Amino acid sequence: MRIAIVTESFPPDVNGVANSVVRAAEHLVARGHEPLVVAPAPAGRRRDHADRHPYPVVRVPSLPLPRYQGFRLGVPSAGLTTAVLGHRPDVVHLASPFVLGAAGAAVAARHGLPAVAVYQTDVAAYARAYRVGWGEAAAWRRLREIHNSAQRTLAPSTRAAADLIAHGVHRIWLWRRGVDAVRFHPDRRDDALRARLAPHGELLVGYVGRLAPEKRVELLAATAALPGVRVVVAGDGPARRQLERALPAVRFLGVRHGDDLAALYASLDVFVHTGPLETFGQTLQEAAASGVPVVAPASGGPLDLVDPGVTGLLVPPGDGTALAAAVAELAADGSRRARYGLAARAAVARRSWDAVGDELVGHYRAVRSGSPAAGRLASA
Repeated sequence: MRIAIVTESFPPDVNGVANSVVRAAEHLVARGHEPLVVAPAPAGRRRDHADRHPYPVVRVPSLPLPRYQGFRLGVPSAGLTTAVLGHRPDVVHLASPFVLGAAGAAVAARHGLPAVAVYQTDVAAYARAYRVGWGEAAAWRRLREIHNSAQRTLAPSTRAAADLIAHGVHRIWLWRRGVDAVRFHPDRRDDALRARLAPHGELLVGYVGRLAPEKRVELLAATAALPGVRVVVAGDGPARRQLERALPAVRFLGVRHGDDLAALYASLDVFVHTGPLETFGQTLQEAAASGVPVVAPASGGPLDLVDPGVTGLLVPPGDGTALAAAVAELAADGSRRARYGLAARAAVARRSWDAVGDELVGHYRAVRSGSPAAGRLASA
């Protein structure tokens, strides 16, 4: 099959949407399909980033997103239409569609091309948090229009699917994300790294992710104040300087990739996540694959990814005191941490990108054939 992927984000961006698109496109190539990616152009100094991928990538003009430093919106243009139609796709894949994706959806509808829309970003909640030009209700109206124009929407978690249904989106299937359980593995634990990060043998607690206001990383303050606990943060983003001032006891490591990231995960004693707006939570899966228990807010994607009392703990969203109390519970019981870590690894070990990639191909085939296919989660 020939697939045109229209995405709101792509490398050099570092986020869940960009990573998922890369993984999907790589899988399509490996299975003998022909993907094309249409994505926003990077900004300024990142424009020299070479798109060295085993599939074509077409960049369209972009503009910075107001009040969200570092993220750019693709500008719909004739170039998008030319790229999509020139690829002669069997299916159009809309990755977290909102601006560029809306234009991709319109091209697909206008030319009778079947489309799969992948819901991944809670745009409506971001609109509320950042008070950007559109409001939450307007964002949902736009999302509903885009997703209902597609033959099916793929939701990453049961909570995300429920939100879509509540806001009038139809034809929803559950499609979770994969994890590289070979790279992210307990064997990657690095005692030398632990000695550098926790030189006095402290319990090593870590967060990995974008440093932006909606991630609520400031909630780690109470955890960082726990005796015998060392908190490290890997990632970057517009809130980094503010967080460094607010959390002087936390060590900020910058962005980690590949084997360095895998070693960091596996060297942690506890992984913490603070953001309440996650539709999935890929870093939770990566920590789990690394054999590390997870503490996360009881909202969104973490509700599917953390089994309380088995693989980790869930706490009320936005409650830094509860987060610290959960970490303190695990700090006091090494055998419990080990038990949770083993269970976490077992829970995700078979969620390979190959498996979810094959599921995605199945969705493509279904919409191409017009078949409803078994496994539909809901139809509102």
